Amino acid sequence: MLERIGRELVDSAIQVHRELGPGLLEKAYEVCLAYELESRGIRVARQVELPVRYRQLKVDAGFRMDLLLNDLVVVEL
Repeated sequence: MLERIGRELVDSAIQVHRELGPGLLEKAYEVCLAYELESRGIRVARQVELPVRYRQLKVDAGFRMDLLLNDLVVVEL
């Protein structure tokens, strides 16, 4: 499963970059990459909150994962 996700991620990123080229804002690449991955059957969650945990304390430090694929792979754009 991880290998498949990795292959699809790299291939999708190349496809998006070929079509859009360089220089756009991160958000544009995020939306298009998520669309491409979803079209290939990968479940994508965008801007997933990632709290900092210290013992029993949960700190909302504003961290977010750009993409989370099938609840297994984190993508930072």
